[in-house]
Amino acid sequence: MHVLVTGATGGIGLGICEVLASQEVGLTLSVASSQAGPRLDALLQALLAQGVRVHGLTGDVTQPEQARSIVRQAIEAGGDLDALVCVAGASGPGKLADLSLEQWDLTFNLNTRAVFVMAQAAYASLKRTRGSITAIASMSGLHPHPGYGAYSPAKAALIMLCRQLAQAWGPDGIRSNTVCPGMIRTPLTEAVYQDLDTKALREALVPMGRIGRADDIGHAVHYLIGAGASYVNGQNLVVDGGVADHMLTMIPGRPGKPPVKD
Repeated sequence: MHVLVTGATGGIGLGICEVLASQEVGLTLSVASSQAGPRLDALLQALLAQGVRVHGLTGDVTQPEQARSIVRQAIEAGGDLDALVCVAGASGPGKLADLSLEQWDLTFNLNTRAVFVMAQAAYASLKRTRGSITAIASMSGLHPHPGYGAYSPAKAALIMLCRQLAQAWGPDGIRSNTVCPGMIRTPLTEAVYQDLDTKALREALVPMGRIGRADDIGHAVHYLIGAGASYVNGQNLVVDGGVADHMLTMIPGRPGKPPVKD
């Protein structure tokens, strides 16, 4: 199996690579990062030590030609792709009332357009292998996330893009799905969880009582790109410990919960 993973050097992307390396025999991984450096080098060395055939690639996926080049180089190095896994993305605080068009465009270009561009570039290869596309969305794409600018609209658009790809390319044997992580502990969110009170409050919101790990998302992706999901197409897999469906339990006065008193 040859898999291309973008945003591979940290957080969820790294967790996906680690799970795939531990679960797939004869794996070839093309791992893409926005830039060369110690993190990419460390990932390549770790994967090589696990017996994975690995290729390191760099490029800015917000730039269409660089995004296409990443796909092209991956195919040249490792042969046709069996799976394209798009992880590269970012959020940032911003109020819609004063959000600049440049920030709006950058958020969409990174979280949504880049997946479209790379999917187009990988189409012929994935058609030959009857492969799959998996994109990492967010629960912010299912529910509005005030204060995060264009992030919720961009991730919502990503989910719909992959549903549309599933319909358009399903006849070619290409499956397309998304994964929506909940609260996941990564280097980008680590500072939040260093505050033990905040950590406890967040854990209390999750029916399973814990914050997610990057490997939780890795196992979900491994399932979706594997033979066991060969009939799963156009779906959004929410991996959040149940937190998104927990909101109704917080309403005062529900059965079994006393009303709020003054």
